[in-house]
Amino acid sequence: MSGRIALYHQDYFDGISRVADASVDLAIVDPPYGLGKDYGNDSDLIAAGEYLGFSRRWIDALLPKLAADGSLYVFLSWQHSPEVFSYLKTRLLMLNEIIWDRRVPSMGGGTRRYSSVHDNIGFFARSKRYHFDLDSVRLAYDPETKKARSRSIFVGKKWLEMGCNPKDVWSVSRLHRQDAERVDHPTQKPIALIERMVRASCPTDGLVLDPFMGSGTTALAAARQQRRFAGFEINPEYMAIARKRVDLHTRRERDAPDSVEHSRKEAVH
Repeated sequence: MSGRIALYHQDYFDGISRVADASVDLAIVDPPYGLGKDYGNDSDLIAAGEYLGFSRRWIDALLPKLAADGSLYVFLSWQHSPEVFSYLKTRLLMLNEIIWDRRVPSMGGGTRRYSSVHDNIGFFARSKRYHFDLDSVRLAYDPETKKARSRSIFVGKKWLEMGCNPKDVWSVSRLHRQDAERVDHPTQKPIALIERMVRASCPTDGLVLDPFMGSGTTALAAARQQRRFAGFEINPEYMAIARKRVDLHTRRERDAPDSVEHSRKEAVH
């Protein structure tokens, strides 16, 4: 890996001392959900009664690393998000609870409750001075909306020309086996989700931290968006996947310098 992208095959709790205090501009955390997923180890076999303790442990280790204007996004399930968000609110400023609509098709599921088709994402900041670049993540208005705002009082309005502020429900399909970006990881997040976070909440050349790196999506997003990155992963197979993804991007960037600018223009719809 280059000096800008540091991937550590190490347990986060053992390796976080590698990261300097107050150096992280953005932390993107996708921890085990405690639902018994198979990550090649027992990292997700966390009993419900122990999950808050586990969460407090990674939070307490991470917060000293956040810069004074740093931000944090954390993926959680509905089972544990209330308790973890409540704890984070005692330490940070909560800005949003984002609902990731995974676009799960309406088929199958349980018959004694409603089907769960979303993840909860908490967006927190160290202080009110947090970095947030709205213009980098605006979404274009559809033709019907622009036509409805065609009256003279709307002509030339910045918000109409530049696009709208993304709402707190993000409708992005989960990755299917046939998707080109899919790798061998059971809970891989779409890079479109992560790149939105990176563009909005990490300044150019800032440092992104991922404590539970998995297949390296956040590392790849940081590299594509020209941010620095540090991440930890204990599973050697996932570590190899992450390295391969970042190395492939690095080679493509070297051969086609415009690829980074192209990726920056991609948006979540």
